Amino acid sequence: MNITAESVRNFIHEWALNILILVFGTTTLVQAFIVPTESMDKTVMVGDHMLVDKLAYAPSGSFSSLFLPYSEPKRGDIIVFRYPMDINQNYVKRVIGTPGDRVKIVNRQVYVNGKALAEPYKQHVFPANEPYRDDFPAEPPHELYNRMREQGPPMEARAAEMLAHVKDGELVVPPGFYFAMGDNRDNSLDSRYWGFVPRENIIGKPTIIFWSYDAPTADLVGYSTNHFVDLATNFFTKTRWDRQFKLVRGYPQE
Repeated sequence: MNITAESVRNFIHEWALNILILVFGTTTLVQAFIVPTESMDKTVMVGDHMLVDKLAYAPSGSFSSLFLPYSEPKRGDIIVFRYPMDINQNYVKRVIGTPGDRVKIVNRQVYVNGKALAEPYKQHVFPANEPYRDDFPAEPPHELYNRMREQGPPMEARAAEMLAHVKDGELVVPPGFYFAMGDNRDNSLDSRYWGFVPRENIIGKPTIIFWSYDAPTADLVGYSTNHFVDLATNFFTKTRWDRQFKLVRGYPQE
């Protein structure tokens, strides 16, 4: 095994940060995030309560960069970001395309810069192929625009932006933006449907699941009375003990 100084530094950073989060974490350094939907299943699941490293993608200074490996988001990273159509909502997805990348999907296979991605983390829950979802961007190109516009007037500008970046059957990610998708490919509202993720919308990188509870999306989002009753009666049986303190890692792509 080839152990480099960078890999050692990243390892130390990962565990040191997790300890700091658990003991001294504040909203300046980290943010708690509850996974409300199945879009990243089974990588992260509905009801996973995660801590998000807000420093991972922060600009680094000459001194701090010696200790904390700041970086730009990379292909394969899992990110939490403000949903571009409503910044009051936070989404968790996987980075598929970075600025300048050419992205396309052919029969459910993702290609970036002409290379098929190996994606052991993804899953497909529906057997039938769906043209727009599984062959992207849509052909002919105007179908991409029409499909996005179906979601209402707020999507029109986003649809036009996407269409403007389709070239030779591929979507070219513009500077300052990212293309993100859920691992649960058949059940994910992601960049295929609402466009690129602006760099400034990215909050951070999930690091660890500190608690996981089997509850429906409606309870997790709204914290209904039913949810508190459920917690009081089923805490021990519905807590996913096997996911406690599980690290959340990306899958580096070349």
